[in-house]
Amino acid sequence: MATKDEVKLIGTWASPFVARAMIALNLKGIEYEFLPEDLLNKSELLVRSNPVYKKVPVLIHGGKPVCESSIVVQYIDQVWSSSGPSILPPTPYDRAIARFWSAYVDDKLIPQIRVLKWGEDENSKAEAKEQLFAAMLQLEEAFMKCSEGQSFFGGSTIGLADITLGSCLSWLKAIEIISGINYVDGRKTPLLVEWAERFCSHEAVKHVLPDAEKLVEYRKDFKIRRAAAVAAASK
Repeated sequence: MATKDEVKLIGTWASPFVARAMIALNLKGIEYEFLPEDLLNKSELLVRSNPVYKKVPVLIHGGKPVCESSIVVQYIDQVWSSSGPSILPPTPYDRAIARFWSAYVDDKLIPQIRVLKWGEDENSKAEAKEQLFAAMLQLEEAFMKCSEGQSFFGGSTIGLADITLGSCLSWLKAIEIISGINYVDGRKTPLLVEWAERFCSHEAVKHVLPDAEKLVEYRKDFKIRRAAAVAAASK
């Protein structure tokens, strides 16, 4: 039987959404058991824990599941409020701003990354490239305002917007390897380049974000396995 303090995380190493939960747990110094998931052969535990979306990550705390990465990160911050730095700022206004830019990343970056990662249509990929560049320029301006000259979107410590954007960095690098296009460019977004270096070198982050070359290989393998699964299902 699960104890009230038992923490488990269902996820896959290549998922930026799972990385968010891992970084938050690390920031708070919370020990947890990682339960690797095969997204092409989903486990009964995942389906039972997240029956609505059947997606990772799922945080299981004391036997109770918490789903969706942004909700998981904020849950971690609230439950272990006395451990480690606060992920959300103390004032309602600053919390609203952090949530706004976190949602911006999910609305404006993640769909474009998904197209560039998995898409085959060249017109769609060209449009995604333009939108991704525009979003990065917007985030450069947001960082300048939110950080107020400090190291992170959250000020002197990593916050919600840092975790949400930072979780995408490995896939942005992988897409650069695949396409030859750099989306975190020192000429266009110099503040984000410096921020990314600080974020990736942080103790809570540096052993979480996957190597970009491994993500490129993961992408190839996943596409092959997915095609095989589709072909098998159509027989």
